[in-house]
Amino acid sequence: GLEKLYRGYKDQGLVVLGFPANNFNGQEPGTDAEILEFCTGKYDVTFPMFSKISVKGEDIHPLYKWLTSQTENREIEWNFAKFVIGPKGDVIHRFGSRDNPSSDAFRAKIEELLKR
Repeated sequence: GLEKLYRGYKDQGLVVLGFPANNFNGQEPGTDAEILEFCTGKYDVTFPMFSKISVKGEDIHPLYKWLTSQTENREIEWNFAKFVIGPKGDVIHRFGSRDNPSSDAFRAKIEELLKR
């Protein structure tokens, strides 16, 4: 998914940043080290992974507070929401949890956005 996308487009300027969150039915209960080990071991993740944060609710991280304020569907509904940030720091697209990074439509949108 995201790792394959990252490897395929990083030389064209795509950067993927991972922000684990435990906001959704406790799906990310591990420590930061455990999460990193899982992601690198199971999915061979090479893009930067950050410390676990809250992506919604009262404890929402300031980054996600800003990201969600920049899009129509403000609250994160489930794991793996994806935001595309332009070179000037603006949110230019938001993909939902169900949007598959391996799909042709997802890749086409990334290619379109990388040309901007």
